[in-house]
Amino acid sequence: MSLNTTDKRISSAGDHDKTQPTEIIVSAYYRVHPDDRQTFIDAVKPEMQAAQQLPGCVFYAFSQDLVNPDAFHLSEGWTNIEAYERHEHSETFLKALATVVKHVRILNREGIRYDVAEQHIDDPRGKVLS
Repeated sequence: MSLNTTDKRISSAGDHDKTQPTEIIVSAYYRVHPDDRQTFIDAVKPEMQAAQQLPGCVFYAFSQDLVNPDAFHLSEGWTNIEAYERHEHSETFLKALATVVKHVRILNREGIRYDVAEQHIDDPRGKVLS
């Protein structure tokens, strides 16, 4: 079985097409207290799933770090600032935010919003010699 990106037999609810025009990109990192890890996951998972369904969402993914289970990475892309702001004011986002602020000890957090001027497809697989 081929594992290329065009193989539709292997898909996930989190699959997305990052080649779509994206004006807003958000990249964030969270490191939470080990005792609060599951509370964090339980708060952000429904928010992630709801955000993926919003108009203007190109991609939205929270991922647990492969090396540090207390670290999480957020990657989100929006077609425009209006879509991003609708998300920031959505009921699911505000509920997740309130839960995290009140019940999760965030040990480190960094977040950046990028306004995208130009997009380029990045695929380094061609650098591998057969």
